[in-house]
Amino acid sequence: MMETNHEIETHECKKTIMAVHDAMDVLNGKWKISIVASLCFNKKRYSDILREVTGISGKMLSRELKDMEMNELIKRTVLDTQPVTVEYELTEYGQKLKSVIEHLATWGTEHRKKIIGK
Repeated sequence: MMETNHEIETHECKKTIMAVHDAMDVLNGKWKISIVASLCFNKKRYSDILREVTGISGKMLSRELKDMEMNELIKRTVLDTQPVTVEYELTEYGQKLKSVIEHLATWGTEHRKKIIGK
């Protein structure tokens, strides 16, 4: 028996929703997308990210960075300097989020203009 267009659409919709849930499980919370956005341009030190991601606490940033490293979105490099410097950058896998960030930023700018006219 052949599937109807409605059944195919329902199946595709469910697959899409499941994929979005999977992505949101990795990017969950208030801060991860902002951290990815901060690292889209170049590698940064912890203090740079803390300064750029307005409102995040140091403790929360540490937790989010560890989680993102575990999910292979970012790479942590300890440099042999005095004092020790730690840099964070997107992995090749994490770089795949750049287009998502660009689209979110574009939508966010359009939404801000639409709602508050700025």
